[in-house]
Amino acid sequence: MKFTKKAAATLSSAIVAACLANSALAANIFVVGGKPDDPFWSIVKRGAEDAGAVVKAQGGSVTWLAPQNYDNLGVDAAELIRQAIDQGADAIVGPDWVPEAMDPAFKAVIEKQIPLVIYNAGGLEAADRLGAMNYVGSDDFKAGAAGGEHLAKMGNTNGVCVNTLPGAANVENFCAGFVEGITKAGGQGSVLPLPATSFGSATAVAQAVRAHLLQHPEINAVFTVSDVDAGSAVSGVQQAGKAGKVAVCGINFNETILNNIKDGKSACAIDQQGYMQGYLAVSILNARVNYGLTVPTREILTGPGIIDSANVDATMTGFKEGTR
Repeated sequence: MKFTKKAAATLSSAIVAACLANSALAANIFVVGGKPDDPFWSIVKRGAEDAGAVVKAQGGSVTWLAPQNYDNLGVDAAELIRQAIDQGADAIVGPDWVPEAMDPAFKAVIEKQIPLVIYNAGGLEAADRLGAMNYVGSDDFKAGAAGGEHLAKMGNTNGVCVNTLPGAANVENFCAGFVEGITKAGGQGSVLPLPATSFGSATAVAQAVRAHLLQHPEINAVFTVSDVDAGSAVSGVQQAGKAGKVAVCGINFNETILNNIKDGKSACAIDQQGYMQGYLAVSILNARVNYGLTVPTREILTGPGIIDSANVDATMTGFKEGTR
């Protein structure tokens, strides 16, 4: 049979495409993250899904696993990790929220020789302890410290960190960092622990902040561990009759928080760039499973960054695009 140059070129292209398709493994990546209606985690999920477009094009998949609530966070998250193993995960991404409950499940991942990336919570220390490839995320302690330092520089010398998820490693580090940051800047810091059921409860957080401010009139700054609590803290400050006298800052943000910063109701927000956490973690594991690639810089920091009146407009642009 005689081939024309055009036919030969077409056949050659088809063979190359087939070889490329067959040479790559399909990476089935499982990502453990926060609950579906958590504004911050919806951004992380968006990042994972955007990276998943490449995974899907190469024949793989990205599966998001999340607890329904945070009432029993460590145990529930550990069960999700085990589900990922049982469902044949080629690679797993997860936050080390509660090490005591979750580390045995992560160690099971390593024992199965499944590539693992720790993200969002736990830091490089957790990645080292568990034998993970990388840590992708913000440094939780430094994030809290950045908030404390910034508030102190703004003239707020006595601050309280409202901990609505006591026992969660990242949240404990947020508050510990906040206390150190504001103290090193010449102020005073303390922690107000609340039941885990108060996380995201506008009424519970607002009432707790109001009561605490009335009991401790010397406090002039409130720091929160999530965007869902920051708006509630603003409400609590207003209910205590201290609007304009007590500054509010916290981890993560949403549209309401950005508008509050723009309007002067909130002082700042600490950005850990959740989109990048999801995007980078999935991308790293896809490259590892398919091509054996690694990233030698094992701690890949996505934050902290500070959003205040100076850069809130630029941040709003990213927010409208679903990436901030």
